[in-house]
Amino acid sequence: MHLHIYKDAEEVTTALADWITELIRKTLEVKEGFTIALSGGETPKKLYQKLASAPFCEKIKWSRLHIFWGDERYVPFNDERNNAKMAYDNLLSKVNISSDHVHKIWTDITPEESAKQYAKILHQYFNDRQTTFDLVLLGMGEDGHTLSLFPGSKILHDQLSWVNAVHSKEKGERITLMPSVVNRSASVAFLVTGKNKAKVLQEVLGNSALNNYPAQLIQPLNSELHWFIDESAAKYLKY
Repeated sequence: MHLHIYKDAEEVTTALADWITELIRKTLEVKEGFTIALSGGETPKKLYQKLASAPFCEKIKWSRLHIFWGDERYVPFNDERNNAKMAYDNLLSKVNISSDHVHKIWTDITPEESAKQYAKILHQYFNDRQTTFDLVLLGMGEDGHTLSLFPGSKILHDQLSWVNAVHSKEKGERITLMPSVVNRSASVAFLVTGKNKAKVLQEVLGNSALNNYPAQLIQPLNSELHWFIDESAAKYLKY
């Protein structure tokens, strides 16, 4: 595990944008394409805006990227809560990337059908590869959830599926990647900011053997797990 701690949210997003840009550059020196799974939320929105602006956008070979998502709310694409729409509005519509390199999670079919369809796409894309995504971007909630994996959910015990539908009275219906596919990624990066995440971050990073939180299920097999956090979120960490 690698901790990257910066003064505030602005410094964190800039540092992560730099890190992503360099990771893409290095990967494309040895591979034809770069696969990335995006996350939703307000903090990633700032990251996407930064990647879409100079100098980052000019340094990335967007035509060689393939875009996926870690999870999606079961709402139409034109809904402001839709993760794909957020990424389109703040990043993808502003860079040179082909539409057939963008792999949305569909929400115009049932959640179960959507999960099966997305899993099929991922298996077709990654089954013959040593790793899955080159990079998965993740966030973490105040309850320690990541993706659409929430504390107490029955699907947390599913170690085989790559994608699952989520039905929650509190969180609504969603489609999510599972740890089984994320942990085969070449790299995983969490972006966590704010003092409201400090206590749970301490628990997640300090009591990994207990597995009390869904975020603790993310353990890449090659140990390329990166946490990009600000000083507020790192308040209770020993580093």
